[in-house]
Amino acid sequence: MNQAAPNTKEHRPWAATTISAYAAFDAGTESIAAARTFARDFLTQVQSHHGLPVSSRVLGTGQLVVSELVTNACKYAPGPCLVDLEIVGAMLVITVWDTDPHLPDARPADPERIGRHGLEIVLAVCDDFDVQREPVGKRIKVEIPLA
Repeated sequence: MNQAAPNTKEHRPWAATTISAYAAFDAGTESIAAARTFARDFLTQVQSHHGLPVSSRVLGTGQLVVSELVTNACKYAPGPCLVDLEIVGAMLVITVWDTDPHLPDARPADPERIGRHGLEIVLAVCDDFDVQREPVGKRIKVEIPLA
């Protein structure tokens, strides 16, 4: 006899929820702080206005990931970048598009290296990482569980 899988939606009322916001930033270094603030404000609003659980860990991790991805866009891509934040089910999905067509490469961990650890950090704290070349530039998409 086959047993049906339990309906997880009744145990997780946010499972079908999609909430999103996006913003464009120029290539200036002030955009890094602005993108971090955008992420913090989005996650704060998700919790306060939509009642979804956002732990302080997710709040900090979301800001860190946005900061690292926008920093890379500002350093290596000529022109603007777009940041799209979504809550899809119980996941925070962060997508950053920039104008540089070169795909990032993760370097092996090296405690002697100064700087260039941003992608290492993103890969360490995210559940999923995907990068796609676009007709103009590239799109990096990561996922972080809310709980």
